[in-house]
Amino acid sequence: MSRICELTGKGRQVGHNVSHANNKTKRVFLPNLQNVTLMSEGLDRSFKFRVSTNGLRSVEHVGGLDNWLLKTSDDKLSTTALKVKRELVKKQAA
Repeated sequence: MSRICELTGKGRQVGHNVSHANNKTKRVFLPNLQNVTLMSEGLDRSFKFRVSTNGLRSVEHVGGLDNWLLKTSDDKLSTTALKVKRELVKKQAA
């Protein structure tokens, strides 16, 4: 399972541990991913996602899952999020 947020695309970052003697060793910074169930008001269904806590705050700030999916570009979203977005667009068009 890759450590990438399904809604924001946030992934791991690489940096250094720096000792007192200024020795640098590689390390990885991982996003704080949580398994959450988000409710889609337009589809009247709930969906399970693996989302970073920062991404979860962003979704709530924008006004919910539906608004987030409609405003976010497709390249940042996972395949499951893209399926939900397509369903949402179809429902709004009808």
